[in-house]
Amino acid sequence: MQLDSPRYTLAFAAAVCVVCALLVAGSSVLLRDRQQANKLLYLQKNVLQATGLVAPGERLRDAEIVQLFDENIRPRLVELATGEYVQHPEVAPERYDQRRARADPARSRPAPPNLARVKRVPDVGLVYLVMRGGRATQVVIPIEGLGLYGTLYGFIALDRDLATVRGIAFYENRETPGLGGEVDNPNWRALWPGRKALGEDGSPRIRLVKGVAGPPEKNPYQVDALSGATITSNGVTRMLDFWLGEHGFGPYLARLRAQGGP
Repeated sequence: MQLDSPRYTLAFAAAVCVVCALLVAGSSVLLRDRQQANKLLYLQKNVLQATGLVAPGERLRDAEIVQLFDENIRPRLVELATGEYVQHPEVAPERYDQRRARADPARSRPAPPNLARVKRVPDVGLVYLVMRGGRATQVVIPIEGLGLYGTLYGFIALDRDLATVRGIAFYENRETPGLGGEVDNPNWRALWPGRKALGEDGSPRIRLVKGVAGPPEKNPYQVDALSGATITSNGVTRMLDFWLGEHGFGPYLARLRAQGGP
């Protein structure tokens, strides 16, 4: 076969494609465990940031994150319909993937119409308890909802009174950098601690508002909206309404309130 013939060119290109495909597939298989470990580590770091145990932007080694998480955080599985703790027959809480469960029709149900555009709700959700002296002092709730360009995923941490916000963190979003992407900005996240996510009746009340909301003691149920990102800000309000309400973790929070705290 002549080197400058069309047949040789096509054969060479095909061989290169096959070799590259094999390399990519092999790398994906070989690195799968490492990728899963990194994903879990990133989630743990964001849980710690929501609770205030790790400051936004604080640099920690992987081993430090794992140690801090293991010493302070207890993952628990919750049946959303009843608010009761449950045990998964096959998966430990720290390995439970709520997003995968939500996408599985056998382990989830259609969500009622909602402004957060949540389409399905898992039968079992994953929460995190911050432990101090043998008792829970915070509850971390996973939240998700539609922003401008896609779904935002994050956590909100509530104090032992189950109403006061200790912090918020988003670990995945597709929003515009400098606008909706400011959900990652430490300065904006610093506005949340001390706000009230729930009213005295246990219903979600917190709202992102245009302008300056003021300090928590003045406007406990309001947080500054993201400048120039109205749709993203509305999305954050709506996802909190959903996941802290009756179709999300509302029954769980109500059960905790009835027993005097987590």
